[in-house]
Amino acid sequence: MWILGRKGPSGFSSCSTAEEVTEGIDGTGLTAIVTGASNGIGTETTRVLALRGVHVVMAVRNIDLGRKVKEAILKKNPNAKLDVMELDLGSMASVRKFASEYKSTGLPLNLLIMSAQWLQKVLKKHDSSFECKLDSLPKWSEFQLRFIEQINAGHFLLTNILLETMKSTALESQKEGRIVNVSSEGHRLFGYPEGVRFDKINDKSSFRTMYAYGQSKLANILHANELAKRFKAEILDMYNCRGMGSVREVLLQTCLNLTGLLNPVVKCFFKSIPQGAATTCYVALHPQVKGVSGEYFSDSNLSKPIALAKDEELAKKLWDFSLSLTDPK
Repeated sequence: MWILGRKGPSGFSSCSTAEEVTEGIDGTGLTAIVTGASNGIGTETTRVLALRGVHVVMAVRNIDLGRKVKEAILKKNPNAKLDVMELDLGSMASVRKFASEYKSTGLPLNLLIMSAQWLQKVLKKHDSSFECKLDSLPKWSEFQLRFIEQINAGHFLLTNILLETMKSTALESQKEGRIVNVSSEGHRLFGYPEGVRFDKINDKSSFRTMYAYGQSKLANILHANELAKRFKAEILDMYNCRGMGSVREVLLQTCLNLTGLLNPVVKCFFKSIPQGAATTCYVALHPQVKGVSGEYFSDSNLSKPIALAKDEELAKKLWDFSLSLTDPK
């Protein structure tokens, strides 16, 4: 259980699960893309959205694993509408290919949920076409993948390419679109004093996993805030939520490599996956969030991120930096 379970203004708490925060909500007619849908929070988000009637496109790196997850969900919910498409966020070519194929399906797009896990248990080399404008960054390396993830370049590019599709869907359906960037309290606990180390982001010698992780989570918030600012006058609304932090399965599997002896302790202080996916699902579907844009959510309630996350100048600089790196020209 989660020891701090006091309910917030939304009526939900850190103990609430994804099913609980979406109970009674009908998502029929909505279409969502969920990245990282083949494991952990991405899988739970997919399952619960499908349970509420949302047509979910599972964007996964491992297509076979994605299909197995789809089959498992269908066994318990035969009416679930699920598609599996290949997406490797470590490869800009894969991002562009996925976006192009998605557009060719003619599907609408109401929800874009970026829930891919940053800390991978095994970081594999990528045959990526990502053309970095920083000369010292080695291509096709493990460090390249970490670099891309430090500023969430794959999610940034995916959002930019699919933005017009979301706008069209919002205008035609007269339903607001929601983009959910999954951040975490890691942006508060870890990271650099300057927020984003633009001048050292590809410095392999000074790379530290947890600081880079905190930087990536701050980047999620900054990207969402800048996106909301740029499109605030349109029907489309942009969101940023924290849904991954403090999940015990993620901690055990990818961060600390703890043994089973510590499980009782971990269970007292860290969320389960259904609890960890709650905020993501709340922000994606709940009517309480209608019209709210560019905000940070924690435990299915509005929350305040660190001051750097609200720095408009930093957000714009990161946006322009990300755009320059992902521009194929």
